[in-house]
Amino acid sequence: MNFSSFSDFIGMGNHGLYVWTSYGISLAVLILNVALPMMARRRYLQDEARRLRREEMK
Repeated sequence: MNFSSFSDFIGMGNHGLYVWTSYGISLAVLILNVALPMMARRRYLQDEARRLRREEMK
């Protein structure tokens, strides 16, 4: 597709709202697919460290 101006590119032939919303949702899903496992791993390691400290105190 060839656009004559930047505003035409953003508007995407009156479909810009749908196009940019779908890009935003896709980007959010990709970010969550990276961030959530990293956060879960950090939480798991913290829980295991706490558990090991408790066991050492016994």
